Amino acid sequence: METPPDTTPTPAPDSGHGRRIARSTAVFSLATAVSRVLGLLREMVSAYFFGVAGAINAFTVAIQIPNLVRALVADAALSGAFVPVFSELLERGEKQRAWRVASTLFWLTLLVLGGVTALFILLAPLLMRPFGQPGGDFELAVGLSRVLFPIVVLLGLSGIIVGILNTYHHFALPALAPVAWNLVIILGLVIGVPRIEGEDAQLYLYAAVVVLGTLVQLLLPIPWLRRLDGSLTVVIDWRDPAVRRVLGLMVPVTLTIGLVNVNFLVDTLFASRLLDPELAPAAIDKAFRLYMLPQGVFAVAVTTVLFPTLARLAARGDTGGLRRALDGGLRQIAFLLVPAGLLSIVLAEPIVRLVYQRGEFTPEDTVIVAQCLQAFSIGLVFNGWMLILNRSFYAVQTNWTPTAIALGAVALNAAFDTIFYRLGIWGIPLATSTVNIMAATVLLVMMRRRVGLEHVGGTLRVVARVALAAGLAAGAAFLAWYGLDSVLGESLLSQIASLGAGFAGGGLVYLGSARLLGLRELEALLLLRARREEPA
Repeated sequence: METPPDTTPTPAPDSGHGRRIARSTAVFSLATAVSRVLGLLREMVSAYFFGVAGAINAFTVAIQIPNLVRALVADAALSGAFVPVFSELLERGEKQRAWRVASTLFWLTLLVLGGVTALFILLAPLLMRPFGQPGGDFELAVGLSRVLFPIVVLLGLSGIIVGILNTYHHFALPALAPVAWNLVIILGLVIGVPRIEGEDAQLYLYAAVVVLGTLVQLLLPIPWLRRLDGSLTVVIDWRDPAVRRVLGLMVPVTLTIGLVNVNFLVDTLFASRLLDPELAPAAIDKAFRLYMLPQGVFAVAVTTVLFPTLARLAARGDTGGLRRALDGGLRQIAFLLVPAGLLSIVLAEPIVRLVYQRGEFTPEDTVIVAQCLQAFSIGLVFNGWMLILNRSFYAVQTNWTPTAIALGAVALNAAFDTIFYRLGIWGIPLATSTVNIMAATVLLVMMRRRVGLEHVGGTLRVVARVALAAGLAAGAAFLAWYGLDSVLGESLLSQIASLGAGFAGGGLVYLGSARLLGLRELEALLLLRARREEPA
């Protein structure tokens, strides 16, 4: 059957629901943007004090194992398995049981992850051994990892709280909690590092304030949790089938999310053992932080806001509504991330120079990190699609499909790392982008088989028009930046002015081109404007 043209109106929920989704996405995006900007400031402070060469690589490697364990058994993994079951119970009117399940999972998380944290603190030397001599100091890496391991249990508990709030469509506060996390770390470094002698002691301070910031992130949403129509109680009812279902769903969710982090762990192993243990891990990490800024502001926002809706539609058996919501999410992510990726590629060096190049961070480091950022950015939109497609499989409780794909991605990532690392440090991020492109494609095909996708041909044409508009925007951004940069020079204010002009020029060209090309994804902005213009 011939695919209908994308100009045909797509059935959609009522305009009020659309406005709520658009408004929630915008609020979440704004809150996340504040957090990500502070995250960049945190990285700027870290780069100023520690650079990317030397002992900071021990810290970069030390945090990888706690991050991997967190991804495997905490935070997003718990939330991804918990939200569909919690939503389904609320949808069926079983509010008391839903909160009993949430309470059981909260206390089980505390007990189990507390034990895991203690075990891994003891095993830290064995866990760090495969990385060789990161930063030239194995013992430092072991000590830092032991300080950092408590973030596992703290983020596990946070995953339950955030899942509850998101199910009740409270998105802004969970997005703002990382703001407090970043502020604690920034203040800790700015106040503490100048007062401490010795780089090792300064890095231990860095690890300690990361743990303190994570504790603040956990505690901050609790007052809002208490305002809901239920509460967490001291109960462990592991016999409840819903609890067992969450734990059963967690296995594939854990593997899927964890395997993504395994990829980064493999990348770090290659960087530390086969490239430069005193430069490559931190250089890749600094580029990854910049790469994650548009990902966190846009793709994570769209996915987080849509996930409870997808879960409720799946619980109702509304396959048509699920398809329409997913299709809209894929188009919106493309509309936001394709231009972000191209701008990151053409302006990588001035971005890295402005953000990092001061203190211990040298111009030579800028070139290396910019190359890594360009390589990461090639797969930006595909990584965004992977986020929403994985959550869509969780919503329909078909969790093993993305897990199988993630397993294949780990093998492919290791294979591409063995090939691309010969290109230099930037070859590792290039391998990651290549795997993201392939994994997103397979996820799209499998989701189409599972529930179908709305107007596939229309979506492809939308993406093509987005790419055209984004290409024009990237060209305009580069010309605007280059013209001013060659005149103004490289002082801090000059860099801000020239890069700001590049982003502003590129943004205006993109929005203008999008309107001329008839991209309906601008409707989200129009919905928000309509919301503001409605009479009180």
